[in-house]
Amino acid sequence: MAISIITKEDLQQFKIELLEGIKILLQNNVTEQKLWLRTSEVKKLLNISSGTLQNLRINGTLSYSKIGGTLYYNYKDIEKVLKDFKH
Repeated sequence: MAISIITKEDLQQFKIELLEGIKILLQNNVTEQKLWLRTSEVKKLLNISSGTLQNLRINGTLSYSKIGGTLYYNYKDIEKVLKDFKH
């Protein structure tokens, strides 16, 4: 059975590699926004009423998908609406 000696430098290198790996994982989680939002989430995000959200659907400003009885909105479409309102 061979004996391996671990030095302070080995531990330091392991620490750096571990922290870099964790950083990458956290960046992926932060950038991964929920793809589809429900009506209540969209109203809260945009700070609008049910009627305003309905008007956005009717006039085609905000596209949606209906699955069963639930409406879902694509997050990228919501971002686009937010950018358009800012300009």
